[in-house]
Amino acid sequence: MGNCAGNATVAKMASEIREHLEKGIIPFWKGLRDDENGGYYGYLSYDLKLDKKAVKGCILNSRITWFFANAYMVLKDESLLDEARHAYEFLRDYCFDYENGGVFWSMTYDGKPEDTTKHTYNQAFAIYALSSYYDASGDKKALELAYKLFDTIEEKCTDNVGYLEAFDISFKPAENDKLSENGVMADKTMNTLLHVFEGYSELYRVDKSEKVAARIKWILDTFADKIYNPELHRQEVFFDANYNTILDLYSYGHDIETAWLVDRGVEILGDAAYEKKMTPVTKDLTQNVYKVAFNGQALNNECDRGVVNTTRVWWVQAEALLGFLNGYQRDSEKVEFLEAAQNEWNYIKEYVIDKRPGSEWFSEVDIDGKSDSIAKPIVEPWKCPYHNGRMCFEVIKRAQIMCK
Repeated sequence: MGNCAGNATVAKMASEIREHLEKGIIPFWKGLRDDENGGYYGYLSYDLKLDKKAVKGCILNSRITWFFANAYMVLKDESLLDEARHAYEFLRDYCFDYENGGVFWSMTYDGKPEDTTKHTYNQAFAIYALSSYYDASGDKKALELAYKLFDTIEEKCTDNVGYLEAFDISFKPAENDKLSENGVMADKTMNTLLHVFEGYSELYRVDKSEKVAARIKWILDTFADKIYNPELHRQEVFFDANYNTILDLYSYGHDIETAWLVDRGVEILGDAAYEKKMTPVTKDLTQNVYKVAFNGQALNNECDRGVVNTTRVWWVQAEALLGFLNGYQRDSEKVEFLEAAQNEWNYIKEYVIDKRPGSEWFSEVDIDGKSDSIAKPIVEPWKCPYHNGRMCFEVIKRAQIMCK
């Protein structure tokens, strides 16, 4: 699991990242707590203007619940558990549709359904949040709700091929406009499958249910046999109803994220046969992203039909750092991966972290590291402390193991 010099590099990086977590990310998100209407405020513009009446995305709220629950488990600060509880109570009391099942897409600022779409991706993130919150708090209601959503996904969000995407309030199929991009409308997506896997892995970690394990194995088989393209050393992204790819798209951020998430999920599963099956896939994804998308400092965003998008997206940089560190941990001869992780952290510190008081990370910067040419919000329904917070937690935890 690395050598002495590598361990020292990881220890130093982890120390800096912990300081940033404690002094930057956590205080920022604590400051967005809405004590009047519940949950957390849903929008902060690029020029740092807070909209207290903006829509509150349920994905955003699930991710904040997950973030504070895990922050508590890593840092053992009781105030973080209180924040997690505050987010969980909004999720439990407002985001759930107790009549039709599932979780809404978004709420008004004061907790009324705003967009009643039921999306499989959204259900999966609620499972992810509820499972972590159960682990942090011991609240069995959270675990009960997680299993209700698991059953909802398996009963209402699948066909005989795999996971469907979008539905109306009563789970009648709807167009997948929320997770389709690049000019296509996808029946199935790699992204939804990945995050169902992520949510199920966390649920299995905290409760070891065999019915959850069975679905995790099915998803891993699907990734290896249908999503992963061994000829192109990448995952396909958008699919028709039968998991046939419909677009020549290489999503660098998703590939490096998938590599470490699958490694983690396989470790949680504890099945040697799946470790043997999936390890060559995750190593190949990591190696190819490093080869074709990393410029020595930062990761490009994607390649759509041969055209590379060089925008440096916040979550892509966070996942790159973690994915390269994971690759190094699993093969200590790959010192270039450790160097890449360190260089990513240096890039994030220099360009992605917003140094203005009252801010957090820029959503995107251009190839020159400038944010004002893009000027995207600092907080919106997709911009949250999930990717960068998780990067912090994972680096801290991995450093503790490597540097004993």
